[in-house]
Amino acid sequence: MSKITLLILLCLLSVSSSSSSSNAVVRTPPLPILPLPSASQLQWQLGHMALFLHFGPNTFTDSEWGEGHADPHVFNPSNLDATQWVRVAKDSGFSRVILTAKHHDGFCLWPSEFTEYSVRSSLWRNGSGDVVAELAKAARDAGIGLGLYLSPWDRHEVCYGKTLEYNELYMGQMSELLTRYGEIKEVWLDGAKGEGEKDMKYFFDTWFSLIHQLQPGAVIFSDAGPDTRWIGDEAGVAGSTCWSLFNRSAAKIGGDNDPQYSSEGDPLGHDWVPAECDVSVRPGWFWHASEVPKSGRTLLDIYYKSVGRNCLLLLNVPPNSSGLISTEDIQVLQEFSELRRSIFSYNLAINALVNASSTRGGINNSHFEPRNILQEDIYTYWAPEENQTDWALYLNLQDLVSFNVLQVQEPIHMGQRVIEFHLDI
Repeated sequence: MSKITLLILLCLLSVSSSSSSSNAVVRTPPLPILPLPSASQLQWQLGHMALFLHFGPNTFTDSEWGEGHADPHVFNPSNLDATQWVRVAKDSGFSRVILTAKHHDGFCLWPSEFTEYSVRSSLWRNGSGDVVAELAKAARDAGIGLGLYLSPWDRHEVCYGKTLEYNELYMGQMSELLTRYGEIKEVWLDGAKGEGEKDMKYFFDTWFSLIHQLQPGAVIFSDAGPDTRWIGDEAGVAGSTCWSLFNRSAAKIGGDNDPQYSSEGDPLGHDWVPAECDVSVRPGWFWHASEVPKSGRTLLDIYYKSVGRNCLLLLNVPPNSSGLISTEDIQVLQEFSELRRSIFSYNLAINALVNASSTRGGINNSHFEPRNILQEDIYTYWAPEENQTDWALYLNLQDLVSFNVLQVQEPIHMGQRVIEFHLDI
């Protein structure tokens, strides 16, 4: 069976307005359905995939959650090359990279003025290095986006647990990251915190205001948004129906949230908060010499269950202790990329004869004609007449074709309205 894709881009309307003559040419698009994505959210969703880079002292101590006591001297990659990280990401089809600028251990990969626990105190580059700066330049030169992860939980700083003092420190570090390194596309706020740790109240609303002030084009990720949300697992798998619609008030950052609600979203939600599916290419998030990466086919299955379900796939590929992405991980990414190319590089329906049960403005209206479904551009789509309850598209492929992938999209800049569809052959 051929692994080549049938692509359909459609807009199924669930709203009604004044009727129009079936012979009239209507150039106005269907009315949007609220809520709508912001420009930054839309760009984020159309990016499909981002590469996560977990890197820090844990890379050298064979740990996942460092306790914040590791000697800064352990951080000493012999051949760190952020250009290689970015090249691997871009060659593999990722639209941005996201770096753990500070993980739970509190170690900063930039020379922060608010702590001595940073690259400044390491042996790497004789204490004058800046991982964030090197990655920012590499991403900028390659033309891909940069995101930064700044852990709220900090196991090193003694002021953690002192509400005002730590929030001020955190905002100081956030300000450094958002003002020193150019455009930041995403700010990643991890809600994780170990059991038995100090109580800590985070000033999330104040943090959000600061981020929007310093980087108005950035999207903010957390368990509850405000711009993108966690899918609720670390397997990279979304619910079989996953809505971008969501109620932020129904979730709490770091809270005991309903995993089904996070995974599926809410068709009646009042906020546009699309989901991000995070998963690591290896069993752990940081690099460990003993671990083996997933196969390209496993990543393809995850891709179908994340990007294929209206989410962004955030795939973690951790640099090793030399400061490079490992050869075996690169090979897996190449396999994953080749599989996607073989499946999606050619649309079997491109020469099909396409008809529909109706067309907005009549059959002669090229703005919304059925053949628009064959275009990958979301701004070119088919729209049926309004005031109907059922719609159908008919594709005559004009030849015997075998396929096992159907790609269906909708113009999400106008909202999300497709509840379900059926394929009959």
